[in-house]
Amino acid sequence: MTELTYALIGAGPMGLATARQLQKYGIVFEGFELHSDIGGLWDITNPHSTMYESAHLISSKHMTEFTEFPMAAEVATYPKHSDICQYFQDYAHEFELKRYFSFGCKVTAMTPLDNGQWQLSWTKDGQSHSKTFAGVLLANGNLHKPNIPTIPGDFSGELLHSNQYKHPQIFKNKRVLIVGCGNSACDIAIDAVHHAQSVDISVRRGYYFLPKFALGKAIDSLGGKIKLPKTIKQFVEGLLIKILVGKPSDYGLPEPDYKMYESHPVINSLVLHHLGHGDIKAQKDIQKCSGQKVTFADKSEAEYDLILMATGYKLDFPFIDKALLNWQQDAPDLFLNVFNPEQENVFVMGMVEAAGLGWQGRAEQAQMVAMLLKLKQTNKPETIQWFKQQMSSAQHDTSGGMNYLKVARMAYYVHKDSYLKSMRTLTARFQQALDS
Repeated sequence: MTELTYALIGAGPMGLATARQLQKYGIVFEGFELHSDIGGLWDITNPHSTMYESAHLISSKHMTEFTEFPMAAEVATYPKHSDICQYFQDYAHEFELKRYFSFGCKVTAMTPLDNGQWQLSWTKDGQSHSKTFAGVLLANGNLHKPNIPTIPGDFSGELLHSNQYKHPQIFKNKRVLIVGCGNSACDIAIDAVHHAQSVDISVRRGYYFLPKFALGKAIDSLGGKIKLPKTIKQFVEGLLIKILVGKPSDYGLPEPDYKMYESHPVINSLVLHHLGHGDIKAQKDIQKCSGQKVTFADKSEAEYDLILMATGYKLDFPFIDKALLNWQQDAPDLFLNVFNPEQENVFVMGMVEAAGLGWQGRAEQAQMVAMLLKLKQTNKPETIQWFKQQMSSAQHDTSGGMNYLKVARMAYYVHKDSYLKSMRTLTARFQQALDS
């Protein structure tokens, strides 16, 4: 029945994880995907993908995979994008998830109705459609609207954002400036080294750099064996990183003015290798551009043929009024990054980042939502009321005491253990109610 049908927007990793959990709990739903297939940004053939040819996971496969569907043994520790795309194809096939989705659908609007339901509008094959749903789950991804800061002055060379980057041939024989120093910026700078005439990287603030491997193991598989207080963990692991790779200033980069894990670290030591060999040169923040000349904050100057802005992405839900998501500055302010108490039947899926959370953590998020929807359908008013009280309380701090940087990309960052603990508190209570 229509009143029991939910809409799910997106068939990327979060959309598939959500579809699987809705399937497990018998929630009737319809999925809508803009592309012609599943996989989201991991499908490099998707015209909306921001993936590039050399991209690999920055977390290891066993820390990233779904528990119920491990990656194949022959897949590398840090799989390439094509391996991940195939993994999601296999996942969708294993659980018959494609049948829930309509492809080639562009959602254009969603509007709340007085009875708590939502009106969803979309286009497909040039035709407009509209339907009423019990609620909507937004899983359209976080990495598709580029963040493009204004460059001071007038640059006459080629200017690109990393979302347009696919292959390093674009750098051939060019003087290249990469703006940014996150994981994608460092990957792309390394690509450019092998093709460009010169490669510089403009860095505004300091970062912590971690190698992908230590002692022959994936770096993210080594932590967490021994539980340490936050401050001690930050100190000990920060010291170990200095021993393994040195300080950023050893490579001409600024030192971080924050503690370890208060911003997402860069999982890449190859960029340090190339900085140390002079293949990449570190520059300060851009002060102004004139023609092909760039002046940096330290008054040094250099000329470039191409500036590539690896400056990240902005959250974007273009089909819904931001006020309906309780948008505050850079991101929606939601209970557990999912629930808006003022709009009980809209759910933001996957708007969460945390070191080590992986797709399994996101599957648990989807399970939490699916269980809540099941409780609503099976008429468990006491548990629903308890949940509403949890939403209005201040007991669920998911920062873990971390003083995260006040930057856009950290606006929906959480501490993994704290976030999982809060979710599991809810799902345990939900399961108890469902069993009763």
